Amino acid sequence: VQLQASGGGLVQPGGSLRLSCAASGFTLDDYGIGWFRQAPGKEREGVACISNTDGSTYYEDLVKGRFTISRDNAKNTLYLQMNSLKPEDTAFYYCATDLQAVTGIMGARLLCAMGYYGMDYRGKGTLVTVSS
Repeated sequence: VQLQASGGGLVQPGGSLRLSCAASGFTLDDYGIGWFRQAPGKEREGVACISNTDGSTYYEDLVKGRFTISRDNAKNTLYLQMNSLKPEDTAFYYCATDLQAVTGIMGARLLCAMGYYGMDYRGKGTLVTVSS
């Protein structure tokens, strides 16, 4: 099982980026999965998570309305579309899963609450820097 995040970079405040997480060794559609981030001096936190059974999503309050998590099952790839980026979004972003089926918004929320280190399978991060 491997997860490879990519798409990070330097972007100005108000800009957009799309992160990708390529999954291999398992079928993305069979399990819940999420994006986590760690900003300088802060703990790693769940940002957005998605269920596999019904596509329900959960977003951490600070990104709600700006970030969108989605999944392309044909490509076995997870995405995070980030719009209206702010300097406080600067962080390493990671994708992770514990290879468990997840249902509904509550399931997605619990997945995020488990945290990055609560996941059995964790990818390396991609750095997003929001600065003028």
